[in-house]
Amino acid sequence: MAKLKNINGHFVESDYEDALISFLEREGWQYLFGDSITRANRKEVLYMDDLLQFLKDNHKNVKDEELQRIADNVRLVGADSDFATLHKFYKWMVNGVPAVDKDGRPTTVNLIDFTCLDNPRNENKNIFRVVNQFTVEYINNSMTKTRRPDVLLYVNGIPVCVIELKNPADINATINDAWEQINIRYWRDIPGLLHYCPLACISDGVKTRLGTVRTPYEHFYAWRRVENGDKVSTMPFDELETMVKGVYRPERFLEIFRDYVYFQDENYDSDEKEIVCRYPQFFATRLLRESVIKSVKTKSGKGGTYFGATGCGKTYTMAFLARQLSMRCAAEIGSPTILMIVDREDLQKQGAKLFTKSTEFLGLGEVSVVPSRKILRKELNLRDSGGFFICTIQKFCDRKDDPIGLINERCNIICFSDEAHRTQIEGSKRIQFSEDADENMKAMISKPYAKVLREALPNATFVGFTGNPITETYQNFRDEIDRYTMDQAVADKITVPIKYHPRIAKVLLNAEKAKEIEAYYAKCADEGSTKEDIAKSKKAMSSLEVILGDSDRLDKLAVDIHDHYMSSVANDPDRVQKAMIVCANRKIAYDLLLKFKAHYPEWFEERKTPEGVTVSAEELKELKEMPTIAMVASVGSNDEADMYNYLGGVKNDKRSEDLDAAFKQEHSNFRVVIVVDMWITGFDVEYLTYMYNDKPLQKHSLIQTISRANRKYAGKEYGLIVDYIGIRDQMMEARKMYGGDNSVALTEDDIQQATLIFREYMEILKVLFKGYDLTPFLHVETDPGTRYTLLAKAAEYIFSSNESFNSVNKDGKKTKKVSFKTYFLQNVKRMRKAYDLCQPSGELSEEESALAQCFMAIAGMVYKMNGTDAPDTDTMNRRVAKMVEEALKYNNVESILEEGDEMDIFGSEFTERLEDIKMPASKLETLIKLLRKQITEYGRTNQVASKKFQEMLEATIQEYHNRRKFLSEQEAGATQEATAESIIKSATDQALSILKGMQADRESFRKLGLTFEEKAFYDILIHLRDKNNFVYGEDKDVDGVVINDKCKSLACKIKDIIDAKSTFTDWLNNQRVRDQLKQDIKICLVKNGYPPQYTPEVFREVMEQVENFKENESVDYREVRETSTQVRSMYAPMEEETGLMIAAEDIFIYGSIPIDLPDTKRTDLIDEKLSLILMYAIGSGARQKTETAGKIALGIKETVLKDEQMAAYKSLNYLMFHYWSTPKAYKLISEPMLVDKDAVPTDYLIRLEKDAVKFLLLEYNPLQSANLGNINILKTQRRGEIRYLPFVTTLESIKDE
Repeated sequence: MAKLKNINGHFVESDYEDALISFLEREGWQYLFGDSITRANRKEVLYMDDLLQFLKDNHKNVKDEELQRIADNVRLVGADSDFATLHKFYKWMVNGVPAVDKDGRPTTVNLIDFTCLDNPRNENKNIFRVVNQFTVEYINNSMTKTRRPDVLLYVNGIPVCVIELKNPADINATINDAWEQINIRYWRDIPGLLHYCPLACISDGVKTRLGTVRTPYEHFYAWRRVENGDKVSTMPFDELETMVKGVYRPERFLEIFRDYVYFQDENYDSDEKEIVCRYPQFFATRLLRESVIKSVKTKSGKGGTYFGATGCGKTYTMAFLARQLSMRCAAEIGSPTILMIVDREDLQKQGAKLFTKSTEFLGLGEVSVVPSRKILRKELNLRDSGGFFICTIQKFCDRKDDPIGLINERCNIICFSDEAHRTQIEGSKRIQFSEDADENMKAMISKPYAKVLREALPNATFVGFTGNPITETYQNFRDEIDRYTMDQAVADKITVPIKYHPRIAKVLLNAEKAKEIEAYYAKCADEGSTKEDIAKSKKAMSSLEVILGDSDRLDKLAVDIHDHYMSSVANDPDRVQKAMIVCANRKIAYDLLLKFKAHYPEWFEERKTPEGVTVSAEELKELKEMPTIAMVASVGSNDEADMYNYLGGVKNDKRSEDLDAAFKQEHSNFRVVIVVDMWITGFDVEYLTYMYNDKPLQKHSLIQTISRANRKYAGKEYGLIVDYIGIRDQMMEARKMYGGDNSVALTEDDIQQATLIFREYMEILKVLFKGYDLTPFLHVETDPGTRYTLLAKAAEYIFSSNESFNSVNKDGKKTKKVSFKTYFLQNVKRMRKAYDLCQPSGELSEEESALAQCFMAIAGMVYKMNGTDAPDTDTMNRRVAKMVEEALKYNNVESILEEGDEMDIFGSEFTERLEDIKMPASKLETLIKLLRKQITEYGRTNQVASKKFQEMLEATIQEYHNRRKFLSEQEAGATQEATAESIIKSATDQALSILKGMQADRESFRKLGLTFEEKAFYDILIHLRDKNNFVYGEDKDVDGVVINDKCKSLACKIKDIIDAKSTFTDWLNNQRVRDQLKQDIKICLVKNGYPPQYTPEVFREVMEQVENFKENESVDYREVRETSTQVRSMYAPMEEETGLMIAAEDIFIYGSIPIDLPDTKRTDLIDEKLSLILMYAIGSGARQKTETAGKIALGIKETVLKDEQMAAYKSLNYLMFHYWSTPKAYKLISEPMLVDKDAVPTDYLIRLEKDAVKFLLLEYNPLQSANLGNINILKTQRRGEIRYLPFVTTLESIKDE
């Protein structure tokens, strides 16, 4: 292979070109230097020597003159357009060209030999060449110019694929540039080359994407699997290798080239549509083909299920499968008839739009939509094979005048069921119909769909295609043959991500009141309300149509949607952005439409295009005049006249069709649609960007609905779901089911840790009830009366106990005495959280689950005995209903701070806006909430002052609650409201007084002549002096401010010392610097006589203020900032703008990216010269069990079993369990071993088992930790989601210099 010389030692594009060529050579392509090809002139693009050689070697029954004529026709091929020429010649390559043999008989001459695909024993006789430096001349304005594609792939002298490359080392060279070269420059300047080239590939070394020469840029995709059973590779650097092996291996290339390049019928060449399959379509088609063949042979009738995410191209997968079954399976199943069954008219139209234009591609003869069962029966009986028919499931409804019965019993009928989760539900959904026309079947109940279909087509094979499989789907179509999830589709950029934005909480009121309601539910949860009760209450409150359809609420909804949509569109005005509003029912949808009309009448003016949008005269003819917004829904027999007439009345179907067509037109004025059930399945509009949801949704309905916004479109980065009713939890649940294997599900390690925590708290609770017999509650046969008595007595036992316990705060540092009742409730709450995580896994025994339920039931009764509001469903409903009523009454209340708005609460603007709040309780609650926040912020700099104001605030709150409690017990009637307002006003005044005092204290540093930070140390010095009763300096009153010059001077000195020492990066975690700082401050205090007699306690509290101050500075070196960018470097440290080192000398193990090591380090590693340590972070719940195990089997994924990793595992000397503090390391007492799971000894504790293919056996003495000296684990600690994953690093890299 000819190579270009490197330029100044840099890696240039030609180097990458050479690398790609070498990869292709390994797969069987022969290299040929472009300028060495013999051509009549440089406008020619065929390698005629190869073409003629192939023709003569493989068609010896045809005269040379005839073969020369065919070669000349190939060279001169042409048609009405460039695209028509491409399509025409592609058919020549796939189907061959007509000719006559030596005896004058008609024959077919193949330009490419595909027989090796149909029979692996046949030799592959094609000539495969990879060519670079191939110059093509063209003339522009009488001047001769040239183009030189980077790489061309030739088969038998014909250029069939163009590959355009960009330099991997040049950050400005992108695959978009490569695409533009093909799609713009080559089509413009050298279309003669692309007449032969159906396929194109673009690559920049990181991204490698496959498409056709007519594929839009956003639809070029990576190829992520080589064989059926391979795991999908998501590593960018794997894209090139996977593409070469998965697409360009000669036999695979021929397979894709022949059967997976789609053109519409030649009558539609003006559309210029050419598509190559994506890897999930290719592998799904292959697997489904084998499954169908097996089903036909065994007569099971179940061809399998394909789970393909909504928007990933299931319809094209059906087309690829139909071609395979019709053209490549004759020996196994003959020539089949394919019946595509859908459950909705819009899906039937969508299918017809593709398949009726694909008769050449499908090879089945007639393709048609079946209008009735009678015609379907006739079509199937007229033929023994062939045909592709599309019909709705309703064609199989039973009728008195046409009993369903048997339609056809041929065994070569293959039924494709689109959206199989709906068309095939066995026994749960019934078909409704009437005695008249098919489309009006409504009144009666027949058999389940699946059973009816089986009776009508008893020997057919059924294949299910679904984006949302349910249990019944698998019952009817057999196992899942292949899956392609939403997560994979987004990762592959086949669909855009869906983002979620909640605008208002479940009960749609004013924003402030909605927050109060959510806060109330959270409070109920904290007080022991069950999740079930809270869920019931939320459902009851959010499903009230009086709320959802409230006129005032819809008014606000219309305004909010309009403003959000208009502002969002304005951010990118050059891109078409359409929106869909989903309502709970048709009445609400129509009422919302009227609100839009009242506020924005201009949206109802009919135009062809939006104002300011210019289109061609030809496109303008295709457009109809439309409003900006419209509602699409079916009509109901009891609709009021206005809505009935608006929806088109008896012409509803025609109206819906017109709106459907307009919404799918890019430049139509119709931009916003309001729907209920229509258009939320099988409706693809790539311009749809925003979905405003005001309807309860769950599971597959939710996924189907929100997926309307995930289609790709130029410039569209994501689809946005704006939620007005609260479907977040349902979205998360649906994503677990349909998103992907690892979307939001807990890992096995998570479940194990949750189980350990659960059992830890259960032991605590058992000890509390030691000697108290709870076993009757656990027995199923115990009658309810006995259970109730037991619970009541247990609750009484807790409530009446005077015993106290030490309770640990959340930070785990401080303890305080609490009552038996409080201690019990705290532990039940913590147990409940762990229980919710581990209980669904099945890890818990029946007795454990029963006992947990017992403790939670007792806790619920204790809360009720406490005299608080009983947080059951009815109570919550009454409370929330009152809030709703109050919110509607005060519907002009505005929240003080908008979300994300940072306002200074000490400024005058805050006080002014506070006065605008009309509800006293809201004013007090908001003020206290913000005060708490500001005190916390102040405490990050000045602990002493913040503590003082915190105590004042808590005293105010306690006084307020005491007075309210007394009021509720002693007063009632007309005086209660006035008294309550008086209590609220008093508490508000006190809170405002604290606010003013805090404001004055914050500003006092100016009068003291100190900085804000210096005053923090001044305050701690004054506080400790007064607390410990010693004399230090003299207090003087200067303009009403007490100043101690001696404390001022000392505070400044302390601040100077801190500033000098803390310039070291991450000084809080550098023990050497930290120790030196302590020593310097201690010396400073002693030299300055503070305190007069040295006291360790005083010094400790001063240091607490120092550390608190530095921990909370604006630049926090300890904070781990989340990032989705994974670190690529192993031995070269990676610096951020702050200068913080975030990676050094590490080799990832679990779930990470295996990257080759630099030569010097690789040599050291292979020669076992490195002292390595395995860093393993675990949560506190699993710490004791893991750390003390002594023998651990650590699961290793397949992706990290390369040479460097294997060498690293063998060179391990130490194991470290690292936390944010006190990490422990242990020296390994035996050489680590990699074994299969079944070889893991029983005495080893297994960790990280999920997806592991090997297990690393690590043995150490848990009673003897290793002394590694001063270490700094943050030197190698990772960031983002991967920071807790185990990794191997050198011992030197974590030691502090």
